[in-house]
Order: sequence, then structure tokens, then C-alpha cells
Amino acid sequence: MSASEFYHGLTQRLSERDGMFFLNDQVVEYDKKKLKSKGIVQLELFVTDESSAILWLQRELKEKPQTFQDINPKFMREIAGWEKHEKPLELRELLEQNFLCYSGEGEVPNQIHAYLSSDYKELRKLEKNNLSLRLKAKDRWYIPDPNKAGDLEKIRDKALLKEYWEYLPSGYVPPKPELFSGQVSFLEDRKKRDIPTGRRLKIIRLEAVRAGFRHCWQNKDYHTIIAVGNRIEESILQEDQKLLMWYTNAQTRLGENT
Repeated sequence: MSASEFYHGLTQRLSERDGMFFLNDQVVEYDKKKLKSKGIVQLELFVTDESSAILWLQRELKEKPQTFQDINPKFMREIAGWEKHEKPLELRELLEQNFLCYSGEGEVPNQIHAYLSSDYKELRKLEKNNLSLRLKAKDRWYIPDPNKAGDLEKIRDKALLKEYWEYLPSGYVPPKPELFSGQVSFLEDRKKRDIPTGRRLKIIRLEAVRAGFRHCWQNKDYHTIIAVGNRIEESILQEDQKLLMWYTNAQTRLGENT
């Protein structure tokens, strides 16, 4: 199940309030307490890596689709606490791999139309292909609907895997997936081989390593997980439970931690 499918399932089964999801009985109680209070203050989100940066962008774009020029100054302030071991990423790269931008051609997307028609009186009750509406909507980034999010996720995964392969030790060539299909002897042969090492990677793109480990695990390529994992600083592995799980499980499968 992809992330977009998971979140789409949440919106179908649960009620959303202020970026949080509730069961039916919980949301009723939440709404009652919110009415009695002076308002619920949304928790501050600290941007320290790619994952938190994407969450921050989702918050920014959910109610108000914005242009690159609108977002960039705020984004630059937010990334002041970026983790030293996490590869710095440009805002445009994050936007292109996770969101959609309206080019000004065709009908204005529902997400942008809803915002513009509620915030600009002169744009209300206009058809989605109205020229004035299209000009105001042009170059705005917005959150894709679930039907399009899957295709966007495939593009993102492809980019992440491309970067992951750059972390392979020099001279190491990962096996083709079809070689693992029922060929236990092939796996046994690879167990006997020395895993090449390389210089430790002090700065990495965690999302790329996660995507790579997941890809290799699905293809039963435990050798490559270890080859890349051995190049990552121990402190980074220990702090990331997902990476540590795939890495230690790969070692177990190849009998390297016994």
C-alpha cells in the first residue's frame, strides 16, 4: 500500500479535524470541546528533514494553494534546524516530487478553485475555465487528489531510487531481481562473498535510503541492504527505526549477526 492510498483510506474511514483523524464518537467530543474553548492551537511542526518538510508543505498548501514565490521565504526560515546528516533539498525539488502545479491551461483544479472562490469576491461563481480565474490560479502549487497522487508517488520513488543507487560501494553491482526467484543456491553463494565497503556517508538523503531498503527487501536483495547500510554512520541507523529494522533483518537473513 502506498502512502497516498493509506491517507486516502484515512479520509474515507475517519473524520479529519485540524490535521488529525478521529473516530465518529471521538470527533463529536473534540468538536464540543473546541466550541467551549477559545480555539485549538495547532502544534508547531519543526522542519528537520525531508519527511517533516513534506508535512509542513502539506499544511501550507492544504487550505491555501500558493506559488513558489509565496512559499520560498517561509520555507527558508523553517529549514534553519535541518539535520546535519540529512542532505539539503531545494524547495522546487520537494514540490515537483510531492505536489502538483497548475500551468494556467485547462480548468482550474478543485483545490485551487475552492480557495480562490472563497477568498476573492470577484472570482466567485465563475466557471473553472474562466480567464480571470485561470490567471489568478496560474503557477500555484496544490495537494493532488488521491487519484493522481499514486502517479506522482511513482515519479518520486523513481527519483529516490536513482539517488539510492549512488550510495552503493565502488565496484558493487546489485543482482537483477529475477535472479532471486526461487534460486536459494544463488542466495547461499552471495552469503559467502565479502561485502565491499566504502567510505562512511556523513550526509545522506534518508528518504532515498528508506526507498532503496524497501525496494531491496521486496526483491530479497539483503546483500545490497547491508552493502549500503555499512556505509551509513551507526548513529544515523540507530536513530531511524525503519532503516535499522531493514538492516538488522537483512543481516539475520544472511546469518551475519549470529
